[in-house]
Amino acid sequence: MAIRFELNGKPVEAEVPVRTTLADCIRHHLMQTGTHVGCEHGVCGACTVIVDGAAVRSCLMLAVQAEGAQVITVEGLSREDALSPLQAAFRKHHALQCGFCTPGMLTTAHALLTDEPDASEERTVAPATSLS
Repeated sequence: MAIRFELNGKPVEAEVPVRTTLADCIRHHLMQTGTHVGCEHGVCGACTVIVDGAAVRSCLMLAVQAEGAQVITVEGLSREDALSPLQAAFRKHHALQCGFCTPGMLTTAHALLTDEPDASEERTVAPATSLS
């Protein structure tokens, strides 16, 4: 099936089987490899992208559902010449871990802060958990 949508501010087209996930379309058909696929169940968040302003697990969304949408991946968060302020903050505060989950963390945080630019620390920081 032919699909068209905007990816990181540019119009794109792809011919994909109807059951192709948005994550696979982005990675394998459009060659944007910053979006990672981890659990393939929508739990881990590594595949999170922004679709029409909302954080979406791209492993659970079919590519054909993105027809006409605006999709932003981690590659679309930064400017060509510099990291975005959010990416720079992740770097400064060593929030990168191994890097596999970082794109999903960045896109999720970007979507939250776009909706709630004055989000409190309580809203943005997960509480510490005890293993006991």
